[in-house]
Amino acid sequence: MHHDVIVLGAGLAGLSAARDLAAGGADVLVLEARDRVGGRVEQVRLPDGRKVQVGGEVVGRAHTAYLGLAGELGLDLVPSYVAEPGRITRSTPEGDSAGDTPHWFGPGDPALHERLTAEFVAMAATVDPDDPWSHHQADTLDRLSVGAWLRSRHASPAVVRLWEIGQLGLASGSYERTSLLAALRKNAAVPSSGHYDYEDWEGLRLAQGSATLAEVMGEGLAPHIRLGSPVTAVDVRPGRCTVRLLHGETLTAQAVVCALPVGPLRSVAVTGVSDARLASLHRQRNATAAKLAAVYDEPFWRTRERNGLSECEGVLGSTWPQAEATLSALIPPERYGVLLSTPPHLRIPELLAEVTGMFGEQAARPFAAYLRLWGTDPWTQGYVTQWTPGDVMAVGPLHGTHEPPFYVCGSDQWVAGYMEGAVRTGRAAAEEALRRG
Repeated sequence: MHHDVIVLGAGLAGLSAARDLAAGGADVLVLEARDRVGGRVEQVRLPDGRKVQVGGEVVGRAHTAYLGLAGELGLDLVPSYVAEPGRITRSTPEGDSAGDTPHWFGPGDPALHERLTAEFVAMAATVDPDDPWSHHQADTLDRLSVGAWLRSRHASPAVVRLWEIGQLGLASGSYERTSLLAALRKNAAVPSSGHYDYEDWEGLRLAQGSATLAEVMGEGLAPHIRLGSPVTAVDVRPGRCTVRLLHGETLTAQAVVCALPVGPLRSVAVTGVSDARLASLHRQRNATAAKLAAVYDEPFWRTRERNGLSECEGVLGSTWPQAEATLSALIPPERYGVLLSTPPHLRIPELLAEVTGMFGEQAARPFAAYLRLWGTDPWTQGYVTQWTPGDVMAVGPLHGTHEPPFYVCGSDQWVAGYMEGAVRTGRAAAEEALRRG
């Protein structure tokens, strides 16, 4: 059967695109390799009715595309972990501290940190997040890592360490291997008074569970979705695009919307698209990260006047409370190899041992725990977009653009990944495809 549009991938981007295409009157087919919709957004239902988010989880007040879609679907947004009482924890090999000032800071470090943050924010204001390539110093800023820039501005080792522990807590790659231009672009996309404001980026979550967004769209599109259908080849031709599945079946459509993460996309043979567009897509990279979610009977961290939020220098990069009595945690790329080298039956216990060191013995005894290895999952091969020095210029202005009848969307195609990027680019791809008929 010939379709108007075939959408590759049923994550948030693919579902958002397919929903708008169908609403615009297009005959849509969504192909998904997994046996479920949602991609890197996923939830598990416990016997007591609670939903545990084992995938993407939080958004911020500036994430307008996601917030708008949630409103259209009748889903409610509530404050995330930022409303949790208590102090942040920072855990390092030499000890822990609770509160805004890390235990390794000396007398002059707070003021130095404040000055460098102000400089960073001022520089970000000079970058157009939609066109960072036009910046008059784009090449220079892209070649420089954030760590190198901090040292060039006379940052003390203590201040560099604070920026680094916070960055690894986000699991998007070390600041020693992050392009300054990419970091400035990210800040320009969601302006704030700091280099990463938790309220602006992560202050909200869906009351019904974050993965509910994907599940509701999936239910509405159910007749148009084929699960268990990995794609191996795409041939793009005006008026007739061909998509080949792993088991040999071929399907045709007038247009293709590709919502596959950039890692799995490299395994798909794409023809009929310009070498420049493919080179840009294949130049992108994702952070190889993992997520842990542990469910408890009560939020025991409060007994220590902690808020469950931490930045760590162990295998874990960070923790935060995703809901009442549930902790989430991220393992950043720099520690992913350590996690993989751990015997599978010891991975969760050893990660929980780190949580125990910060919040007490109860952390070692969750009644449920889940680990998702995004970095080596064949259908994700990573987490959020990672931009190492030189990547922004190498990927170039084709980032996130379309070559009709081949349209591209996904969290990778926004400045910083995240669920906002998936929804924003998915809806934009649908709008462009509908505009072109």
